Amino acid sequence: MFESAEVGHKVDKAKYAREEPKLREALLNAQFDLAAHGKFPVLILIGGVDGAGRGQTVNLLNSWMDPRHIHTHAFGPPSDEESERPPMWRFWRALPPKGNIGIVFGSWYTAPIVDRVMGRTNDVDLEHAIDRIVRFENMLFNEGTLILKFWFHLSRKAQKERLKELEKDPDTRWRVTKLDWERFKIYDRFRRISEHTLRETSTGNAPWVVVEGVDPRYRHLTVGKLLLDSMKKRLEEKKGAARPPAAAAPLVPVMDNLKLVRDLDMSQKVAKPNYEKKLEKLHGKPNLAIRDKKFKQRSLILVFEGSDAAGKGGAIRRVTGALDARQYLVTPVAAPTEEERAQPYMWRFWRHVPRLGRVTIFDRSWYGRVLVERVEGFCAEPDWMRAYSEINDFEEQLTERGAIVCKFWLQISKEMQLARFKLREKTSFKRFKITEEDWRNRKKWGDYESAVADMVDRTSTEIAPWTLVEAEDKYFAQLKVLRTITDRLEREF
Repeated sequence: MFESAEVGHKVDKAKYAREEPKLREALLNAQFDLAAHGKFPVLILIGGVDGAGRGQTVNLLNSWMDPRHIHTHAFGPPSDEESERPPMWRFWRALPPKGNIGIVFGSWYTAPIVDRVMGRTNDVDLEHAIDRIVRFENMLFNEGTLILKFWFHLSRKAQKERLKELEKDPDTRWRVTKLDWERFKIYDRFRRISEHTLRETSTGNAPWVVVEGVDPRYRHLTVGKLLLDSMKKRLEEKKGAARPPAAAAPLVPVMDNLKLVRDLDMSQKVAKPNYEKKLEKLHGKPNLAIRDKKFKQRSLILVFEGSDAAGKGGAIRRVTGALDARQYLVTPVAAPTEEERAQPYMWRFWRHVPRLGRVTIFDRSWYGRVLVERVEGFCAEPDWMRAYSEINDFEEQLTERGAIVCKFWLQISKEMQLARFKLREKTSFKRFKITEEDWRNRKKWGDYESAVADMVDRTSTEIAPWTLVEAEDKYFAQLKVLRTITDRLEREF
């Protein structure tokens, strides 16, 4: 891969002087069309060897185009805030919205490559990171992102000459650090591992382009033309039409799954005096657990889903009543905002991932894609079909960074739901809880039941299992939720 870049590409001054103004104008126009189109973002990843001109090229792109619509992010070692969350958290926050261009230095490739070169990880760890990267970039592609990945390459000899040249000039001496020379000493190891990583992650959806970095004029024209051609090609795709979704395998119906919901024992009840006694006892345990010093290296994520009128709000209030208000945050999830619709689906949930030592409670969650969006047709079948694996991957990354994930589905019977709907209509302070949408959803009870069964079957994992809560009796449901959280915390510690 790198050998093909070592052929001494050069562009003379006269040719560059002729082509640069035309390229600059065309890029600015394409950027304007991208913003007007507003249907997809452009994500540019910048990688490569030290001294190969990465920074110069990015600065030039910002000067050729309107920098107000370019989001440039340079990632170094993670900050304290970043290190307390999954490694991908900071990259999700840097994704450009639709109609914009994002440029990323030090992307999700840097740590896997550097860690393997320095011996902090092994080949298995690298392959695991590569697999996760490919899945992430496929997700971005399926969400409509135009991904361009440039690797700026220099031969060992050229890199040495470049570093010495920069050191000689007082104006550029600051660019060369002790770390640059230390990495130069293991150039061959960096090259071998980088080439393997690029080869394994250069896919049809997100291919790598290796650019020889010796001649700046060649480098700038190459990157500019590839960016322009890619943007124009995407903008010209069936103007105004949505890109066809990737094909998805049909969902195999497993009727036995419906028993997960239908066979719940809804007769379970707890008398009020017994409830109050047990509630007081259960309330103390979660509070003590999250104040334990061990919890400073963990976080707690609670996910509440359920049938309409199943009592999610009451269950959440019982949980928050057991916690210190300074340590938890309740995040209600409704229809996405304009800002959220301009990003990949999971973006709005990644942004709410808690720091270590904190608790986040989701009142509805990322499962909306395989529930309401699936049943109501708000997304295409391939989108909600691939969401199962994207959700499992998300939750795996949460748990790898210390999160304890508890997921609750609160279930009531169709008859109980009707009774609660009518009660809400009659009760003045509960009228806001019942809407026309609730009545429409009720007509699709069977569809939602099937969606819930598939959701539990495909996303109840050992690291993030679902707890099905019989919620016909609210006292019983609230105690079961608290007891589940308490038992999980005790097991983890």
